[in-house]
Amino acid sequence: MKSGAEPTPALLPRGAALFDRIDYRLIETPEDKDNLYLMRYRAYLQAGLIEPSASLRVSDRFDETPNTWNFGIYVDGELCSSVRIHLLTSEWRMSYTTEVFGDILHPRLDRGEVFVDPCRLVADPDKHHRFPELPYLTVRLAFVACDHFNADTGLAMIRTDHQAFYRRIFLHETISPEPRGFPGWPTKKAVLMATDVRRQRDKVLARFPIMRSSAFERRMLFERSTPRQAVTRPVLLTTPRTLDAAAPALGSVY
Repeated sequence: MKSGAEPTPALLPRGAALFDRIDYRLIETPEDKDNLYLMRYRAYLQAGLIEPSASLRVSDRFDETPNTWNFGIYVDGELCSSVRIHLLTSEWRMSYTTEVFGDILHPRLDRGEVFVDPCRLVADPDKHHRFPELPYLTVRLAFVACDHFNADTGLAMIRTDHQAFYRRIFLHETISPEPRGFPGWPTKKAVLMATDVRRQRDKVLARFPIMRSSAFERRMLFERSTPRQAVTRPVLLTTPRTLDAAAPALGSVY
């Protein structure tokens, strides 16, 4: 989906050229799931988060819960990164984030707050360095989900060394009093960050217009009854701002 007037290349935000080459696809088939779990394994192994295993795969029980959407980000038809989106409500609380930081989140869920909880953000270790914009186009799905589900709060349970990235992009604040152990990551601890979606939304869009989405795109991505193998591109707004050059430092695990 393109805007009526094409912006000049000089004014496009960094990432626009790659945007025209990507598809967001819901991971549903056994083959796609196997490719995803293999990519996760390779990314976590390279990052030193896990030990080698005979299965060469990383998956968990939350991959199949009804409040979960697993997406692959494909560049020129090749799987390059992935994110798992959880919708957390008073009725649906299944995620590692609520297990690790339940004392913080369950009281807020009891009050009816709605969270979008992205996790398992990984990139192919052999491809991510070719696309420095990939972290932005991957975490973008969490922002799109916040719009679609009218979320109160966007979450991020992340490694301590990734806090600066989420603070720059989504204006997240750390809300956990201390880092905590994450299941399956014996060498790293995680913190919980959050942002007030309604208060910060316009600021994020002004700084990073690639986060903008159409109602059609959001329906194609998240409505269960709608085919979601690929979606059209949202409209890009012209802006002189470029993406943060620090993104490649995230490596293959965001």
